[in-house]
Amino acid sequence: MKPINEAALTFLSRSANEGFARTTAACFAAQLDPTLDEVNDIKTAVSEAVTNCIVHAYPDTLGKVSMRLRLFPDNTLEIVVRDWGVGIADIERARTPLFTTGDETRSGMGFTIMESFMDGIKVRSTPGKGVTVTMRRRISRRFGGTT
Repeated sequence: MKPINEAALTFLSRSANEGFARTTAACFAAQLDPTLDEVNDIKTAVSEAVTNCIVHAYPDTLGKVSMRLRLFPDNTLEIVVRDWGVGIADIERARTPLFTTGDETRSGMGFTIMESFMDGIKVRSTPGKGVTVTMRRRISRRFGGTT
């Protein structure tokens, strides 16, 4: 299915850019007239994906993070967050609740949170070359909403 609108941005893996990414995703999703709960779910999932890039992909340096947003005719929002960092050697293990490669301040719940707030996520990784997380969420159609 061909998207009806799309946008992309690239930013450094600075913690300040996590808020920028989540706000950008919320503003882009506004075209679908989401409920406040839907917007908050999207913002939370984006926050987790971008924070994973900041904390895990580039643990000792700054790197590049990209986010691509696409809207489809069936009211589905697709968000792809990508980094070119250290990658994930074992995706299945990384998606296990409470598993983290970070320090004791990390909860290990990032992928679990993304999965609970989105309709589906896919994670692809090549160790040493980065991670791509694709998240999809269908926005319920409300009376008066247009795309």
